[in-house]
Amino acid sequence: MTFLAIGIWQIIIVVFTLLIPLMALISALTNQFQGNEKIMWVLVIILVPFLGALLYFLIGRGKVIK
Repeated sequence: MTFLAIGIWQIIIVVFTLLIPLMALISALTNQFQGNEKIMWVLVIILVPFLGALLYFLIGRGKVIK
């Protein structure tokens, strides 16, 4: 039954691959954007989770209306 045994690195990888896109999605949904940018960022984060989340944090957060 070694297939059920997972290590700490597998847990860390799963948490980061789920946590980062979830944080980006929550941030995109709660912030204000111009026009249809919110819909675009939500779709990017959902369709390409990890890369979309990284792009959102690098590019999209700078376009938030304050």
